[in-house]
Amino acid sequence: MDDTQITTQAEVENAMQPEDTPELRELYRGFEEQHLIPLWTQLDDLMPMTPAPKAVPWLWRWDRLQPLAERAGDLIPVGRGGERRAIGLANPGLGGRAYISPTLWAAIQQLGPRETAPEHRHSQNAFRFVTSGSGVWTVVNGDPVRMSRGDFLLTPGWNFHGHHNETDESMTWIDGLDIPFAQQLDTGFFEFGTERVTDYATPDFSRGERLWCHPGLRPLSALQNTVSSPIGAYRWEHTDAALTDQLLLEDEGYPATSEPGHAAVRFVNPTTGGDVMPTIRAQFHRFRPGVRSAPRREVGSNVFQIFEGEGVVQLDGVEHRVGHGDIFVASSWCRYTIRAETALDVFHFSDTPIFEGLGLHRLQIEGEDR
Repeated sequence: MDDTQITTQAEVENAMQPEDTPELRELYRGFEEQHLIPLWTQLDDLMPMTPAPKAVPWLWRWDRLQPLAERAGDLIPVGRGGERRAIGLANPGLGGRAYISPTLWAAIQQLGPRETAPEHRHSQNAFRFVTSGSGVWTVVNGDPVRMSRGDFLLTPGWNFHGHHNETDESMTWIDGLDIPFAQQLDTGFFEFGTERVTDYATPDFSRGERLWCHPGLRPLSALQNTVSSPIGAYRWEHTDAALTDQLLLEDEGYPATSEPGHAAVRFVNPTTGGDVMPTIRAQFHRFRPGVRSAPRREVGSNVFQIFEGEGVVQLDGVEHRVGHGDIFVASSWCRYTIRAETALDVFHFSDTPIFEGLGLHRLQIEGEDR
């Protein structure tokens, strides 16, 4: 076989294998004794032609998740020790670990009536997205932040945080963290805080919002850039208004759609204009009925939750009907597209900042040259 005929890495490996001889077997025994593995026997695994993720595209149904979370609320305490009533979404390709992807952790978290989740902090970055409900405040470094439907809330790494429910109803939301990424790099730290939260106040707007959430204005008292956004909550009313206005401008639609009617926004750190946290990107999409996003593949992991409406998502050629609350993940280099059957709102988060920062990001959108 000459070089011009080699088109796959399996063929490359076969072409490189020497004749099996007693001397070769002795060499390989020496490798094994010294815990050595030759590259020429591992090339297809270590350097595939395209990403070959162990994680698989997957869909979790909200109408099955939420009853389990509510039942957990009846049976599992939320105090010190267990800390949180959070149930991780385990990607079936990752061997039973509570990871939605190799870098991201997603969970459904439930807090019962009048309950308090005690304070702790960890080096992993975290956010919360509220699909429905209200009445819970998360207290981040002593700043009480209201949680309401459609709000996107941040808890950057190493910030003390706890939650308190001020109502007679339970509340459920999704959490997103970079736990798997931190674990792979052995960078995790954890510390218990107080047995309660430091402030049971219930303000409509947190201190961070009052300081930072005035359009086009930056406080001169806080000129230093921060690694993560200082905004505790990105309110639904602002997200909704931005998407509505964007759809009114037909030439301002999301570029990854071949037709008008797809609006999208990104949540940003106001001190840098970059992503809200160094390892997590968060966006929100709105589709008019009948609009379909262009098929795309991307290095890294993309996780979506349907906020409102109904549609069809295609993951590596497999179609799934989706509706309110459903969560799905597109693993690395999975070909995916979203089609709206009704007006469709979709929350979206990813690990893209990691790969962009390392110079490893790659994106392929069908119909575009990139």
